[in-house]
Amino acid sequence: MKGVVIKSTGSWYDILGEDHNIYKGRLRGKFKIKNLNVTNPIAVGDYVEFEQEESADSSVIKDILPRENYIIRKSVQKSSQGHLIACNVDQTVLIVTLATPRTSLGFIDRFLVSAESFRIPAIIVFNKTDIYDETLKEQLNQVMNIYTQIGYTCLATSALENKGIEELKSLLRGKKSVLSGHSGVGKSSLINIIAPGLDLKTGEVSTFANKGVHTTTFAEMFEIEPGTFIIDTPGIKELGLYEIEEDELSHYFPEMRALIGECKFHNCRHVNEPQCAVLEKVKQGEIAESRYQSYLSMLSGEEKHR
Repeated sequence: MKGVVIKSTGSWYDILGEDHNIYKGRLRGKFKIKNLNVTNPIAVGDYVEFEQEESADSSVIKDILPRENYIIRKSVQKSSQGHLIACNVDQTVLIVTLATPRTSLGFIDRFLVSAESFRIPAIIVFNKTDIYDETLKEQLNQVMNIYTQIGYTCLATSALENKGIEELKSLLRGKKSVLSGHSGVGKSSLINIIAPGLDLKTGEVSTFANKGVHTTTFAEMFEIEPGTFIIDTPGIKELGLYEIEEDELSHYFPEMRALIGECKFHNCRHVNEPQCAVLEKVKQGEIAESRYQSYLSMLSGEEKHR
């Protein structure tokens, strides 16, 4: 039988079968994907072939069907390996906040580069706008302007004030979207407004470190209306880029990608080379300084994910 993985708890998976029933499945023994060194061979969104065991109320996953795409990050435990976040998705939605807890622009840029490297469209949702003072509102406008100018869809939302909810629903409709972000950014609260029947657990932000408390402990996919799926993922503390080569990094910055072929040297790293088109655009203010600093940070391999 064929089905799609809708929940992953590590060694066990919930599979939505072609008959619309949900089955508990597991892998038998080791399972490795060719050319993909990951800690979890199967992720939510994977299409699999499985068969029920005769003597148990469980199933065995026999094969993973070819993936259309996947999004992956460097494993926190094993830096040489990747960790699959989700597979076969139409878009990824990054939930961020500028306060309580603050999401750094560096983290946003790392996430966008990761999505770009797998050719997955990304949307940035700036949540908790109800707590923003005038200074933060001005900062929000500046930050949203940076990303909309380079082609990203940005949305300001407030779960408390029901702001931007209809616009978010519209962006999700008819697609399979993976929702990510730091713990405490209000991801579960937004999902509960979009799909109140799910009644996901929400948590408070720790006042001790101004960081979110994990409320989602495993990835799970929900069909919130016919043809519309969301994948809720655990809060990301760190986001290490996975297998992105130094000479291809700038290709995942849309504003730098647009300048390919305009530098004097074909192998320009955009650091201190003469007649560099990227450096010239940074100097002119046409490439945001924050984006360029993020590029340099990734280029040097700094693990400052926040």
